[in-house]
Amino acid sequence: RQEIGEELGVHHLTVGRWLKKYREGGWDALLARRRGRRLGSGRQLDPEDEEYLQQQLRDHTPDQLNLQYALWTREAVQQLIREETGQTVPIRSITEYLKRWGFTVQKPKKQAYEQQAADVQRWLTVDYPAIQARAKEEKVEIHWGDETGLRSDCQHVRGYAPKGQTPVLRQNAKRASINLISTITNRGKVRFRIYEGTMHAGLLIDFMKRLVKSCDQKIFLILDNLRVHHAY
Repeated sequence: RQEIGEELGVHHLTVGRWLKKYREGGWDALLARRRGRRLGSGRQLDPEDEEYLQQQLRDHTPDQLNLQYALWTREAVQQLIREETGQTVPIRSITEYLKRWGFTVQKPKKQAYEQQAADVQRWLTVDYPAIQARAKEEKVEIHWGDETGLRSDCQHVRGYAPKGQTPVLRQNAKRASINLISTITNRGKVRFRIYEGTMHAGLLIDFMKRLVKSCDQKIFLILDNLRVHHAY
């Protein structure tokens, strides 16, 4: 045993344990075993609880389960676990559970119902390249224009959801706001004007006059299909 141990770089007592395993179970007893704790042995939640909780997160928003949250956050998941299983799981462990379940933190997205994918693709591949080529030839500055505003119901929260399934956040229709119209060039130059109320043709034309006055070269102003943008 001493000679075998020296040849293999192990202690002679280890060789003795190998021989004992072989006598008791044959060659199969000598196969390597996974070391360390058994997978899942340190988790507070049972596999059945984990499966149930994942289903709840996928099928419901917190408010539908009478929780005081709009989106799934670690705190919301922690509260759900406490109410469903009676266990208090640390926030750090909540992060590990969500990662293991395939949930990533995401910001809700908004999309206009009126958007036509084919028209957008044609504009990107045909119309804009033509505008860009002409702008380069005539040394024109391209401005991208739009309106935006600051609102009392503006949200920048993020919440956990299954990877690839962005959550939807319901908001109150009543809000207070202040608006602005602005443009930005491909090089990051910004021009803007603040206004109150609804955008109308007079405001748009006034802004364009001021925009032209502030530039020393020809401008291509690109706007979306808002009705007021067709005023002239």
